[in-house]
Amino acid sequence: MFQRGDKVKFTDNSFNARVAIIGSGFGGLGTAIRLKQSGIEDFIILERAGDVGGTWRDNTYPGCACDVESHLYSFSFAPNPDWTRSFSPQPEIWSYLKRCARDFGVLPHIRFQHEVRESVWDEAAQRWRIETSQGSYTASILVLASGALSEPVAPRLPGLESFQGKAFHSARWDHDYDLTARRVAVVGTGASAIQFVPEIQPKVARLHVFQRTPPWIIPRNDRTLSELEHRLFRRFPVAQRAARTSIYLFRELFLLPFRHLWLAGQIERLARRHLERSVPDAKLRAKLSPDYSIGCKRILISNDYLPSLIRPNVEVVTEGIAQVREQSIVDCSGVERAVDAIILGTGFQVTDPPLAKHVRGRDGRTLSEIWGGSPQAHVGTTVAGFPNLFILLGPNTGLGHNSVVYMIEAQIEHVLAALGHMRRHGASAIEPRPEAQAAFVAEVRRRMEGTVWIAGRCVSWYLDSTGRNSTLWPDFSWRFRRRVARLNPDEYVLSFPPGALPPADFFEPTTATPANS
Repeated sequence: MFQRGDKVKFTDNSFNARVAIIGSGFGGLGTAIRLKQSGIEDFIILERAGDVGGTWRDNTYPGCACDVESHLYSFSFAPNPDWTRSFSPQPEIWSYLKRCARDFGVLPHIRFQHEVRESVWDEAAQRWRIETSQGSYTASILVLASGALSEPVAPRLPGLESFQGKAFHSARWDHDYDLTARRVAVVGTGASAIQFVPEIQPKVARLHVFQRTPPWIIPRNDRTLSELEHRLFRRFPVAQRAARTSIYLFRELFLLPFRHLWLAGQIERLARRHLERSVPDAKLRAKLSPDYSIGCKRILISNDYLPSLIRPNVEVVTEGIAQVREQSIVDCSGVERAVDAIILGTGFQVTDPPLAKHVRGRDGRTLSEIWGGSPQAHVGTTVAGFPNLFILLGPNTGLGHNSVVYMIEAQIEHVLAALGHMRRHGASAIEPRPEAQAAFVAEVRRRMEGTVWIAGRCVSWYLDSTGRNSTLWPDFSWRFRRRVARLNPDEYVLSFPPGALPPADFFEPTTATPANS
């Protein structure tokens, strides 16, 4: 680990690239594809794993699927007419990303098994110096595309280290461990747990679901897509674009109850009816009934989670965990339950991304040190004091109502606009003006006022350590795209250090193919 002020030592295989992208999920691959479409070939993708896919590669738990419809949760420039279901399962999304990497010629640019350990801005050279597990690189532009769901969170359960059974996080599912006839404890009832609990319930002998806060759950309107639809979309791509647009517009309406609390009652009634139909027992229903405004935590969609909880081999435990012993869990009321396995469905580090601790800007401080527990960025993408750095799915770019792939594509267009602005002016670096960044953060804060995420009477993973919602974009996603996809030159400052100007062909004139929205 480099300390502030230390000089970075590079190995002999130091390699120069114009653009370095960290991560090969939707953000990394999307950036790489759009760079190639814009005529920029001098880039690399640094990927810590052995394959592309990001969170859709890593999360292989039973029942893993997307909660945004398939036609929308995909690149606008790479429609897939062959999705099998309305909501795609994980293997299909992963296959889609691998196909995109292959078909768009991105694979030769990827350096697999390259975990980034440190990235430091070299002001004199006007470059990023990047240390990886496989050697050193330098790049003019650094794109952080590791995503918000890359590092699992393990709760601090007293005694967990002494447990002699099997324990793992849902994002690191152990497929070699057979859960058949086992006594299993599931910790957490979030988006992952409600997908894998119904899958493992029929197999296990006993299932204890430890619930801290009950989620709001609405029905999942999922179905198999017909062969007729597949043929139609293959023959008439415009039909699939129309389907995508209709899904997008419908989901945009979901924002209204989040911004206008008096409208939330309609969704809440839908969720309560779903609970009543699924759980006849009043006592269990009371355990599963949220006492906070719908939407201030992530709304979950499932048809089979609630019915799985009424099975004879399932127990919902609302008391907290006091202690984990060698072969059991003791709750806060003193009840001890023998278990063979513990599965943590406890989410990810969203407001404190691990990579932020390893990216150092002009003054030697890391993103984490600059943010101080509350991430901030200009248009959710760039940070003052960190030249030529772009963050995909950065602060206040998450959504509670629509597809984040739409947000990613908007940010990618912002990156391309910034590179074009640098090329036209012969600049070697670009970064947001501090006052522009502060104005954007203030704008987001104003838009957040009165929303369910602030006034919803709950504590969620949307909130950072200061209590600010630094995760979500609190408005329509089309407004984000309108604000971000184009670059306002007045909000940025360019650098032209003596003797360090880029060559004339730093970025060749492009014939960009605009992405379809």
